[in-house]
Amino acid sequence: MVRALGYRNYALFFSGQGLSIIGTWMQQLAMTWLVYRLTNSTTLLGVISFASMAPFFLFSPLAGVFADRHDRYRIIVLTNVLAMLQAFLAAFLTLAGLITVGQIFALSAFLGTLNSFEMPARHSLVIDIVERREDLSNAIALNSFMFNGGRLIGPSIAGVFIGLFGEGVVFAINGASFVFVILALLAMDIRKRPRAADKVRILKGLAEGYGYAYRTKPIRSVLVQLGVISFLSMPYIVLMPYYARDLLHGGPDTLGALMAASGLGAVLGTVYLASRSSLKGLGPVISIASLISGAGLIAFAFSSLLSLSLALLLVVGFGLIVQMASCNTILQTLVREDMRGRVMSLFSMAFIGVAPFGSLAGGFLSGSIGPQATLAACGAAAIAQALFFATRAPVVEDALRELKGPR
Repeated sequence: MVRALGYRNYALFFSGQGLSIIGTWMQQLAMTWLVYRLTNSTTLLGVISFASMAPFFLFSPLAGVFADRHDRYRIIVLTNVLAMLQAFLAAFLTLAGLITVGQIFALSAFLGTLNSFEMPARHSLVIDIVERREDLSNAIALNSFMFNGGRLIGPSIAGVFIGLFGEGVVFAINGASFVFVILALLAMDIRKRPRAADKVRILKGLAEGYGYAYRTKPIRSVLVQLGVISFLSMPYIVLMPYYARDLLHGGPDTLGALMAASGLGAVLGTVYLASRSSLKGLGPVISIASLISGAGLIAFAFSSLLSLSLALLLVVGFGLIVQMASCNTILQTLVREDMRGRVMSLFSMAFIGVAPFGSLAGGFLSGSIGPQATLAACGAAAIAQALFFATRAPVVEDALRELKGPR
């Protein structure tokens, strides 16, 4: 289950990234708590979340091409150094009592831009640091576990530290966590691979990728499902400070516990998917997981008991990660090799690039009809989308059955 850690470069990558991801989740929770503490506005929670993720929608396609044409390793080192400086600047402004909502917006947008270039380079680097292709799937599974493990641990620590020391200290801890990933990257011995020619017509290549994804029904259906669910799932994360403070009458530790419960559900979902031995049935799995997360979201929207809310968020986290990871697996399996990079850039746009529009819509909608009605509406829409995708699942299953060997 951990055979990819046998490669020195990947072991360095995994350890450095693991610590950094914990710090990243700590900062994300501290940032949302800081915004809500300063403004008491669920609308501004949506605006700040939009600023942090909108760059993915704008830059992901070009960032993927950029990563193919330039040294991925150097891109990752540079973006991590800049992200470290962003975290320390946020810490300084907060500890000095100078932080404003406008500064938070600018810092979030800057970090989102860095991440939109770092993510495709980081995902592509795995191919360079895992020597045997048959171990690539194991490395991807470990990456997913690492991400969701950080999502489980980071908010729990952040909730305690915010209550004891304040948000600025959490930002400083995140800045320090980047030191580990930068040192790990510098310790790697990366074998350079040839990159695409500089004269490649980027816009034409992007158009070809979009056309291929649209014409291929299983891929189109999966991308639409992923985009809709990403849009509908983001408001529950954005509105979490409201539930922690105003509905459950808790503090930052309560917010950390809620986020950790969702992370635990995601970890369990990852374990479930890793236990599957076949691609068969992934189409129906997506529909069922969407139903589960939608129903869990509706129930959570009206829960006023902490224990019940934690249990429901575990269900929501499980359902969301199962369908999103299943979508990723199906795309990686079905896509033509010459279209892989472009289709996976569409995956990034659907998975992360669409989410900020959901956070923005959720923030504004909660200001009109209230947070509880907003989340209930998102859950109901997720159930409707699950029923719609169930009519498309047979097409996906047929495509998976028709595969004849690796692509």
